Amino acid sequence: MTVLSRYRAWAGFAVAAIVLFGVAPALLSDFRLNLLAKFLCFAIVAVGIGLAWGRGGMLTLGQGVFFGLGAYIMAMHLKIADAELRGDAVPDFMQIAGIRELPSYWTPFSDPFTTIAAILLVPGFVAFLLGLGVFKRRVKGAYFAILSQALAAAFAILLIGQQSIGGSNGLNRFRTFFGFNLSDPANKRMLFFIAGAVLLLVVAATRQLMNSRYGELLVAVRDQEERVRFLGYDPANIKVVAYTVAAFFAGIAGALFVPIVGIISPADVGLVPSIAFLIGVAIGGRTTLLGPVLGAIGVAWAQTTLSENFPSAWTYAQGLLFIVVIGFFPAGIAGLAKVVKRRRRTTPTEPEPESARELEVAR
Repeated sequence: MTVLSRYRAWAGFAVAAIVLFGVAPALLSDFRLNLLAKFLCFAIVAVGIGLAWGRGGMLTLGQGVFFGLGAYIMAMHLKIADAELRGDAVPDFMQIAGIRELPSYWTPFSDPFTTIAAILLVPGFVAFLLGLGVFKRRVKGAYFAILSQALAAAFAILLIGQQSIGGSNGLNRFRTFFGFNLSDPANKRMLFFIAGAVLLLVVAATRQLMNSRYGELLVAVRDQEERVRFLGYDPANIKVVAYTVAAFFAGIAGALFVPIVGIISPADVGLVPSIAFLIGVAIGGRTTLLGPVLGAIGVAWAQTTLSENFPSAWTYAQGLLFIVVIGFFPAGIAGLAKVVKRRRRTTPTEPEPESARELEVAR
């Protein structure tokens, strides 16, 4: 890595920090700023997908599972905290359902430190076990995509059948976030700043991975897996690391999503959200670092804008945009910009005549 590229990277992070922490809070209303915080959560998931799919070639259609694990762990802690604040033994929805005692698997999440540790460890650990089981058996390509898609669908169905975690309604109406009142606009802004800081850290960590020897191995596995195996490396281990890191990012994003949006339900973690995560990455440019971030934020913003004005049109627009990008611009918008820039550099220009005599001959 050259010194110039390092300075460019630092300059890019500085500009992003100014936009997130200075420009956005100054120009956007509290409502729009909260929406942007929600979009930043999607961007965190997209960075992990860009690493696993763009660099590793793993079409991850089940990131909603890991997003949901982090989200539900956070939601369970917030509901317990709200119940303790009211002096109740169980959260409000359990009282309505006739549950009088807190289930045993809820109890560990009454402690904030255990909750944070679970958010950081559980999604990655689940992905690690799944990755070992799948990649060690050399499952890849469309088979891996279908398997991860089925996993997301099964996870959503499982949540719907569990009334002790909200069932199809999910968990909502959170009042506090680690002691901070969520109805206070200042605390809502604090959540935006936390989401922005986490996104910058995730992008910086991913950039470091991409520029390391591991990043080179990951690309080599994507392009020539058998040759990498011939050189003495186990491609399964390399894939497992990327898959685990992507799940780790998704779990953190899900945990931030809960206090920002105020609800988590099976509809937010199933098959459709998993595909929506992928669409943003594909449109932005899955092989680049910032493409997934910009694509996820752009698609989420477009969805919100079109849904406000044309409620029934967004689904068709999203599908059409995905088809156009995959069919004609597989590298996404970021890849298209690179192609245009490369063509400008390589376009030959006619030499200007050096003298009046050459000009006359040219005529």
